Amino acid sequence: MAINKALRAALKALSYPELDVKKNYRMEREWVNLTSKRVVKPHLKQILDRSVMCADHTVPVRIFTPPEYAGHRVLVFFHGGGWVTGNIDSYDGVCADMASMTGQMVISVDYRLAPEHPFPAGLEDCYAAAREVCLGGSLLPFRPEAEEVTIIGDSAGGNLAAAVSLMARDRGEFLPKRQILIYPATAADHSESSPFASIRENGTGYLLTAKRICDYMEIYRSSEADLANPYFAPLEETNYCDQPDTLIITAQYCPLRDEGEEYGHRLMQAGNRVMIRRIPDTLHGYFSLPVRFAPVRHTYEIINRFLKE
Repeated sequence: MAINKALRAALKALSYPELDVKKNYRMEREWVNLTSKRVVKPHLKQILDRSVMCADHTVPVRIFTPPEYAGHRVLVFFHGGGWVTGNIDSYDGVCADMASMTGQMVISVDYRLAPEHPFPAGLEDCYAAAREVCLGGSLLPFRPEAEEVTIIGDSAGGNLAAAVSLMARDRGEFLPKRQILIYPATAADHSESSPFASIRENGTGYLLTAKRICDYMEIYRSSEADLANPYFAPLEETNYCDQPDTLIITAQYCPLRDEGEEYGHRLMQAGNRVMIRRIPDTLHGYFSLPVRFAPVRHTYEIINRFLKE
């Protein structure tokens, strides 16, 4: 259903561009924690809490196994939240639905958050989890083949998934077969000087504002130098060769729309296999809605086609 005038007015009222995320991120986290409830769905075979090692600390992960799961296909999921908020509890429902809708095991990664742990701490946690799965560590009772592992993330998690793939290629330890980037943040600049029209067209009045993106990235980064680091902003990369098969999904009214699609075009130009799909009449964050919503169901149809090809 198209966004009509009444809905636009409501969205504008709910989009608080004047709030300073840098001052209010703790309140956002508290709200996420209060509203997050562990989801145990009867259609899942099993939900297990485990952990993987990353340097001198452990990274919590949650494993969602769909019913009648007999294969070795795995989705390694990185949640959104601007690298500052969100956790595996807040994405329980999303991951349970993901396991059910795809028929694949989903491993949700509870990476460290900024500003307590700025870039690249959360990224290294995600890399460690993906490495554990791809190299067949002790996390799973089986060792999936490379073609059976897909990394996936939404928003900041999409940024992390893209960065993990670049880092995996550069370090030469492993490389997942596929990556799914859902309205990912890929650029370093989300100000008025951004080259992407969607920042100006959708940067106010659609819940996620351009100002909030700028605030999140300022909290996430360790220094100004990070802005030129492709692991921080994947569009800063100059070599897009040897990347996983990629599905990029964007939302029509998302400020990150154009930079996500541009990242897909650059991967494609470098000879990688890429699918880019824009979901009409959707906002940033729509993928977290229940699967009864038509855009979410349509997105899973696209994801499943990509996973089967």
